[in-house]
Amino acid sequence: MRSDNLKKKAPIRALLHATGVSKGQMEKPFIGIATSFGDIVPGHVDLRALERAVEKGICAGGGTPFMFGLPAICDGIAMGHKGMYYSLPSRELIADVVESMVEAHQLDGVVLLTACDKITPGMLMATARLNVPSIVVTAGPMLAGNYQNRKLDLVHDTFEAEAAFKQGKINKTDFDNLIMRACPGCGSCAGLFTANTMACATEALGMSLPYCGTSLAVSSQKKMIAYESGEKIVELVKKDVLPRKIMNRNAFMNAIRMDMALGGSTNAVLHLTAIAHEAGINLPLELFDKISKETPHITSIRPGGDFFMEDFDRAGGVPGALSVLIKQIIDNPTVSGLSIKQIAKDGQVYDEEVIRPLSNPFHKEGGLAVLKGNIAPEGAVVKQTAVTPNMMIFTGKAKVFDSEDEAEKAISGGKIRPGDVVVIRYEGPKGGPGMREMLYPTSAIAGMGLSESVALITDGRFSGGTRGPCIGHVSPEAAEKGPIAAIRNGDEIEIDIPQRKINVKLSAAEIKSRLKQWAPRPPKFKTGWLSRYQKHVTSASTGAVLKGD
Repeated sequence: MRSDNLKKKAPIRALLHATGVSKGQMEKPFIGIATSFGDIVPGHVDLRALERAVEKGICAGGGTPFMFGLPAICDGIAMGHKGMYYSLPSRELIADVVESMVEAHQLDGVVLLTACDKITPGMLMATARLNVPSIVVTAGPMLAGNYQNRKLDLVHDTFEAEAAFKQGKINKTDFDNLIMRACPGCGSCAGLFTANTMACATEALGMSLPYCGTSLAVSSQKKMIAYESGEKIVELVKKDVLPRKIMNRNAFMNAIRMDMALGGSTNAVLHLTAIAHEAGINLPLELFDKISKETPHITSIRPGGDFFMEDFDRAGGVPGALSVLIKQIIDNPTVSGLSIKQIAKDGQVYDEEVIRPLSNPFHKEGGLAVLKGNIAPEGAVVKQTAVTPNMMIFTGKAKVFDSEDEAEKAISGGKIRPGDVVVIRYEGPKGGPGMREMLYPTSAIAGMGLSESVALITDGRFSGGTRGPCIGHVSPEAAEKGPIAAIRNGDEIEIDIPQRKINVKLSAAEIKSRLKQWAPRPPKFKTGWLSRYQKHVTSASTGAVLKGD
């Protein structure tokens, strides 16, 4: 065992005994529990109960558990201010912390206890990098809120409702009640936003036990899965089942297909690409688009639809969706010991309106589309299943902003009109830095009733809660002298999602001429972690990973 590197040294044994490790425990596999518990993130506040369940499972399986903590940022709380600069970069920190703890203490295996947006992919990046037996336990979705017998979620009923309230479309009493009731307790937000998208993708990837991705945070089933994961990790260590045996190219193909079938967050492109990079696998943007074109959209969960994660779980969860997609799924091992095809065969659909058959999908194509053109030569991403049919092809005049803050002021100030294309740039991985999520401006557009007459494009990214013709990850970004830096107010922009095109009506010569006048912006952060991050982060089209040099 890896931990023998510790146990054979007398001083190290003495230090381990100082922590309470007995002679008997010293003979067992050392299993880490990487937990992102914290008091400020709803998805993580109740992880203490799951920590106990995992710990019990490890002991029952014959291992010795060791808990260690990780940072967790709530994107919703970090949104719309300086905090959002730190969200995507925290993914890299999390991966580095897991690597540091597992390697420094020569752990034999690790259970990754996680919930929210950047924490799950950060942990998966680490396990792909380390290739030490691992299993992921995602903490589960939040219950939907309820007000006046209407189900609520964070995005539609707070972010978008705030814009509606400012417009006088809802009164203060209702608005205050929405704020109080939209998030009724622990868990990751109740729709198919980034946290739940990545939980489902992790299960389809084969790194979580069946039903882990959708079982609710408040459920006893989640505790059972946590316990079983604790038992299972000891088995994985003893059998030397390594993550890269599971997270091969086939696994990533399955995870992408699941994401497309569910209509998940655009952030999944960034995260799956980054995880695959750590596993030594290249996932070009074109692969996401190819799989999307051949994968029907079989669920309709908020923000694009009307169902919630609790409905998806009740209807059969990821195994139920796999059963529908079984002919398109590539057989592959999983941490459960079952192959992904076996899980698909055992899966059942209990509500065909929530998880539809291939003969009756919500859309013929999957959730995401990759667009290219003279604005985005390396690609851009849109959640096409959250765009209304009349906005799938759109031409409008550019309203250009060099930051999210400027754009939000203009939108909230009523300066955006039907027919406009809001362009937000210098918010990419380098330019942001950190590629801030833009839920405030996109929610303001939706809340003001403009989502069927206004488009938004950016080199930044969106929350999983975004809906409407919002096109992000434009690459190369403005800070890297990408063509989006050449766009000016009044330029005509053409968006054609079915044909996967996004162009500004300018000649190549004119774009080149304008970019000759371009000068790099001074860095927003000259000290601290973000000053280092912006020097080494790569393009969104390659997952916004850090360069090794």
